[in-house]
Amino acid sequence: MSDESGCANPGRSGRATERTTGAPAAPEPGGPWSRRLVDRLPGLAVAVAVAAVATVVGGWFPLIGGPVAGIVIGVALAAVRRPAERLKPGITTASKFVLQLSVVLLGCQLSLTQVVRVGGSSLPVMLGSLVACLAAAYFVGRRLGIGRDLRTLIGVGTSICGASAIAAVTPVIGAASAEVAYAVSTIFLFNIAAVLVFPVLGHLLDMSQQAFGLFAGTAVNDTSSVVAAAATYGDEAGQYAVVVKLTRTLLIIPICLWLAALTKRRALAAGAGGEGADGPGAGGPGAGPRLNVLKLVPWFLVGFLLTALVNTLGLIPDRAHPGLTTLCVFMITVALAAIGLTTDLRGLRRAGPRPLLLGACLWVVVSVTSLALQYLTSSL
Repeated sequence: MSDESGCANPGRSGRATERTTGAPAAPEPGGPWSRRLVDRLPGLAVAVAVAAVATVVGGWFPLIGGPVAGIVIGVALAAVRRPAERLKPGITTASKFVLQLSVVLLGCQLSLTQVVRVGGSSLPVMLGSLVACLAAAYFVGRRLGIGRDLRTLIGVGTSICGASAIAAVTPVIGAASAEVAYAVSTIFLFNIAAVLVFPVLGHLLDMSQQAFGLFAGTAVNDTSSVVAAAATYGDEAGQYAVVVKLTRTLLIIPICLWLAALTKRRALAAGAGGEGADGPGAGGPGAGPRLNVLKLVPWFLVGFLLTALVNTLGLIPDRAHPGLTTLCVFMITVALAAIGLTTDLRGLRRAGPRPLLLGACLWVVVSVTSLALQYLTSSL
């Protein structure tokens, strides 16, 4: 509305006053950062409290673990009563920023020298199972009519490292909380199946300790389940499986960069379609959407690489590793608890059994591919 209408325009009059008097507007009491922090504390406190309970439950039932318990408890609480409006800012911070910080801390578990040493022998199996799983997620997921984000989460969770991979990919693609909850639950179910079935299968195939460690490290998802399955087979298998699993975690980086590029391109293409051929998203007449490569790299993946490098250089003392690992798992638990608290249960019901069927298909694909590639490379 124009100024001639007689109605005040607060934004313009405020700027005019500042130009006239030469004095900046008085800051609001407490400042914006302190107010944002205060607004977020209640929701963060709730997410941390749920994570603390989930950590205790995960200690009682190691096969479940804290992160899965966190999202289950969060979903259960949301089913009873949705979080109050004043809690939402903090819960959102927990589900996004805390989630990203947890990915940075994952790097503290990695030694790049170990990756190079073990990666040479295990890389064909890791890459082959990754490609097979992601291809199956795309084609089988589309065939089942599963949405793009959900099949992506189940695909990367199955092919890379379960809840950690889902945690890394979620902020990249902007997945909904219901999709994250369903993906984590699906991955968890088949982790339990792997712990029960894989050691028996290994003995039936008369696999060596190293062969079974490679199998468990490439075909089981969450670290706790890898340890449980491989340690049941033998100590040597357990140690080898953990190194393979942590090496496999590095595959998060190229996958996230690839997904970031796809997501950005889709967003730019959608903007170009909305603006017309000469709109901001089009980059000029006849030009396709332009990508800024630097903006494709999420800050938390840079942090992940830096912490891995710092750990490789020996700047993180050995005695600090258990504490950092515990902190990392707890932060993932906080984030998944927050996601559970905001989960749309009706969305989960609408999804039906098809995502579970996709998870079963991908579990079989990864397992068979891992065994087949080991056989072809004479690792079995």
